[in-house]
Amino acid sequence: MTKVRQLLSRYWGILVVVLVVLALFLVPLPYYIEGPGSADNLKTFVTVKRHPDHHRGKFMLTSVAEAPATPILWLYAQLNPHYDVVSAQDMTGGQDDATYNRVQKFYMRSAINEAIATAYSAAHKAYHKTYQGIYVLTIQPNSKFKHQLKVGDTITKVDGHHFNTASAYQHYIGRQGVGHRVTITYRRNGDTKQAAAPLVKLSTNRAGIGIGLTDNIKVTTTIPVKVDPGQIGGPSAGLMFSLQIYQQLTNQNLRHGRKIAGTGTIDQNGQVGEIGGIDKKVIAAKRAGATIFFAPYVKPTKALLAVEEKGQTNYQLAKATAKKYAPNMKVIPVTSFKQAVHYLQTHPN
Repeated sequence: MTKVRQLLSRYWGILVVVLVVLALFLVPLPYYIEGPGSADNLKTFVTVKRHPDHHRGKFMLTSVAEAPATPILWLYAQLNPHYDVVSAQDMTGGQDDATYNRVQKFYMRSAINEAIATAYSAAHKAYHKTYQGIYVLTIQPNSKFKHQLKVGDTITKVDGHHFNTASAYQHYIGRQGVGHRVTITYRRNGDTKQAAAPLVKLSTNRAGIGIGLTDNIKVTTTIPVKVDPGQIGGPSAGLMFSLQIYQQLTNQNLRHGRKIAGTGTIDQNGQVGEIGGIDKKVIAAKRAGATIFFAPYVKPTKALLAVEEKGQTNYQLAKATAKKYAPNMKVIPVTSFKQAVHYLQTHPN
């Protein structure tokens, strides 16, 4: 009997250890872990017909690695200065994983379209923009359309009217007044649908549908171009895609054999916008051997710094990170695509 008890006691201890180990690696926490991702050669993502990239060096797309937190990952993030713990609410805005990933994929597709338009315009190559409508990013709880619309839908008409900018839609809707019933036409997975409901009062005190939105634009070109980002999502690849496409279209040797990384959104005017996780992208670029890193620049004001990530602008945080962890990397502030091109043209070394 004693031997049986000893045997059970021994195996019970092993079972407890196994359960603890499994819990450390598998139990989900209401957080995400963010850390340095990859710095990928953009040659592998971009194909411009009859315009191959034969020049030495690399333009590199930097990313932030994200993973649902487990106890062991949470502990690792506490001990590693390059990793952060972010609440699931802050990361996804309360969206489920499928919806969050769908929005990130749209952001990437939108960034690619703006990058193509920017590069083709600068290279004086023919392209055409088609405004498809307003893309639904989020749906507010008080929206009267919350049971009809879904994140990922594109609204193409309101009361039969199609406009060419999101602001034009907002202006028309705002004039109708809270409680006014409107009919929207929208596309979902290639199908066209309609829904009608009253407008609600927004936080701006204007009337609205009650959604978060952005423009849905399609760009077509005479010279075929294909951009395949794989599983990478988000809006921050715009600047670097623009540079890669522009170099291939013009056959300019902008890199001069260098490994050049960077980040930043690109808008319809070729302006570069701020992004998240730039400190982690600097680390990813450093690990990949980059010697130049383009960082979005905005003037640091007290009001802006109060809401900025870690209390610093993108450029300030990138500069501080490089100074500490990548002292041989030049962090170059840019406000526009043209400024980045000018820097490369005038700094061949």
